[in-house]
Amino acid sequence: MAKIKPFKGIRPPKDLVEQVASRPYDVLNSEEAREEAKGNEKSLYHIIKPEIDFPVGTDEHDSAVYEKAAENFQKFQDKGWLVQDKKELYYVYAQTMNGRTQYGLVVGAYVPDYMNGIIKKHELTRRDKEEDRMKHVRVNNANIEPVFFAYPDNAELDAIVRKYTANIPEYDFIAEQDGFGHTLWVIDNDADIARITELFAAMPAMYIADGHHRSAAAALVGAEKAKQNPNHRGDEEYNYFMAVCFPANQLTIIDYNRVVKDLNGLSEEEFLAKVAKNFVVEEKGAEVYKPVALHNFSLYLGGKWYSLTAKPGTYDDNDPIGVLDVTISSNLILDEILDIKDLRSDKRIDFVGGIRGLGELKRRVDSGEMKVALALYPVTMKQLMDIADTGNIMPPKTTWFEPKLRSGLVIHKLI
Repeated sequence: MAKIKPFKGIRPPKDLVEQVASRPYDVLNSEEAREEAKGNEKSLYHIIKPEIDFPVGTDEHDSAVYEKAAENFQKFQDKGWLVQDKKELYYVYAQTMNGRTQYGLVVGAYVPDYMNGIIKKHELTRRDKEEDRMKHVRVNNANIEPVFFAYPDNAELDAIVRKYTANIPEYDFIAEQDGFGHTLWVIDNDADIARITELFAAMPAMYIADGHHRSAAAALVGAEKAKQNPNHRGDEEYNYFMAVCFPANQLTIIDYNRVVKDLNGLSEEEFLAKVAKNFVVEEKGAEVYKPVALHNFSLYLGGKWYSLTAKPGTYDDNDPIGVLDVTISSNLILDEILDIKDLRSDKRIDFVGGIRGLGELKRRVDSGEMKVALALYPVTMKQLMDIADTGNIMPPKTTWFEPKLRSGLVIHKLI
């Protein structure tokens, strides 16, 4: 059963939240962070991308850069740009994109739940990326940024959330960089706090939606601290890490598409002929064509869009991995025809989040940078949860969640 707890969040004063809050560390590079933080000493980028305080070209993994993160985190607290709540609280965090709002609960998730599989994952992590975030958690003794979880739908939790979202929020703003709305309420009623904890305790599992590396790093540091403490009891703050948990029915996974540099020595005609072995191929012309259902794909090649529909027998709807369009396209097009074996390491392929639209695929092919683009029908939350429940791992670059969580609205200290 899922164990959570409230915590004393560290947050910006209401009048500073827009200056402090930022995009997550991993959705922009150092130069973009430097540009966004220009002229704003209160930007969270000084803590989550501290290389911006060093000369251009400084290695972001240098020990001095991590130390700068901790120095800046302390400075933000000393100056009152981040202030710790006096009481252990839960928070409601709402995100609005394209007129649609999803409501998450900000909680302390339990480290042993990650270790024993009650917090379920659907992606592999890379040790180098884990280690980077572990260093960041260690040096700050805090989870500066939250991870993004989904939980099974629960009507009583929905009702508690509605009770708070009917009130005036603590924060409410539209972020300049993404145009999305970010709203936060504080849950401070003891009975409601206790009931939220009880309702999560009845859940068999929670699911990592986005933030596998942050989850791994936070949990590993927590476990590390437990091992190092000779008087470890199990209720210390380091046994928990910060997560924003959304009901699964409110989340939408956006498509995650592919662009490839060449046709593996084939002409366009030869390539399409090979595709036709396993797919029904229909030419759609110059108008953008978007996949309409599972097992339907969109291909852009030579200035034309094509609909590809996988033929019966080329996939297994009873296999949680075999049913995925990313599996079908990886096996039958990328591997079999284009000889791309490893999506993680092959330099001939790149990935484009669906938030950019299919026009971005067309642009990259028309520019000559890429030769062919493949758009996929998005994975559903049910598919994601089925895969996690069966202990399977999704192929790389399968899911893209939007909007991304805003960093800096709440921070969790491990002490």
